[in-house]
Amino acid sequence: MQETTYKGSCLCGGVAYEIRPPFLFFHYCHCSRCRKSSGSAHSANIFLKVEQFQWTRGDNLVERYELPDAEHLCTGFCATCGSSLPWLSRNGKYVLVPAGGLDDAPAERPDRNIYWGSRAPWYEPVGDLQTFEEGR
Repeated sequence: MQETTYKGSCLCGGVAYEIRPPFLFFHYCHCSRCRKSSGSAHSANIFLKVEQFQWTRGDNLVERYELPDAEHLCTGFCATCGSSLPWLSRNGKYVLVPAGGLDDAPAERPDRNIYWGSRAPWYEPVGDLQTFEEGR
């Protein structure tokens, strides 16, 4: 039986990686730090054990920023295009993977919203908004 893997990469394609389920968590985080890091209303994060993750190309292009006053938060990004990339937890046991960087759609889906009390005051749940197949 073949093990499931999902591929991910940055916008310029210089960095690539693979992840293997099962995921520890897959959630939307609405905290102010994740909003700033993602530039969006929330981040979509997958947490894995470190042995479930592997760089397949361009790990030399991966940069890391550790917010000095944050116990856990870091960011990973491509030095060329700035895309968000996976990052290793400070204790070295876990990897946070920004789900938007996946090339393959995982079978798993987000199962919770965290830091909901910190959500952006302008946030509207997507199910309540008008939809278009393309930009308008």
